[in-house]
Amino acid sequence: MGQAMRLYMRSDAGSIPMRARRRLPSFLDPGQKFPDLAEMPPELAMMVLSNLNPTELCLAMCVNDFWREMAKDELLWQGLCRATWGWVAAYERKDEPGFSFMELFMQLDEGTLTFNGDADVGIEYLTKRGIIEDTPVSIARFIHTTNRLDRWQVRNYLAKKHDILEELVSLETYANKFLPNALRGFFSNIQSPGHNTQQLQTLLDMFAQRFINCNPNCGLTKDGICILCYSLILLSVDLTSPHVKNKMSKREFIRNVRHATQEANDELSGHLYDNIYLLGHIAPERW
Repeated sequence: MGQAMRLYMRSDAGSIPMRARRRLPSFLDPGQKFPDLAEMPPELAMMVLSNLNPTELCLAMCVNDFWREMAKDELLWQGLCRATWGWVAAYERKDEPGFSFMELFMQLDEGTLTFNGDADVGIEYLTKRGIIEDTPVSIARFIHTTNRLDRWQVRNYLAKKHDILEELVSLETYANKFLPNALRGFFSNIQSPGHNTQQLQTLLDMFAQRFINCNPNCGLTKDGICILCYSLILLSVDLTSPHVKNKMSKREFIRNVRHATQEANDELSGHLYDNIYLLGHIAPERW
């Protein structure tokens, strides 16, 4: 098979000796533009289909009856579901009679598109069909394990659902992460509330508590972490905003942190400054 494949991959099919071409399987015949899955070993046919996206799999079903049956394989659609939505409650029903991952994918896709237009309507669509449970834990796990949801819709939804926000924060892990990197990851998932000071305080309180839970020996208190987070956000704005002409120096930042809290020594403050200077904004494109 290896030699046959190497011969097949040559750009000039006519250069393959006739004797060698007679030894090629029919689905590797250079004269056949599109190999037929029906002539492939089942394992190879499934490997080909496993590289297709959902749209391509649906198009493959239109080729013929054999392609249709292969492209409807549950393992293919289960892989697509779990790769796109890491967790939904409906996965636990996979052994029930009549359960279909292909049908579930279509419903999840429809629910996601609905969510991205209106988060409340999208969640209602998913819960009514039993795809996710109408509980803070289930909804939070759904949001946490997919990147298909519109971040602004997520932000506006969580602003109204404090219990779901708490569950979502509890799913984050910041063990052994440097504070600004952890905060950057936090805002990439939760999304900064902009200049809403009250909401920002709520988010930072949640983040600080979760950071301490993940790093109990970090040597910082919840209030100390909140102060450092505020300092990092202000530094981010100062260093990245084109409207700020006189950028804060490292010495100035260290001095400001020293006056704000006694929990961070000058060395830590210097490392915090370097992180923002080199890696950029804590919450890019949100402030």
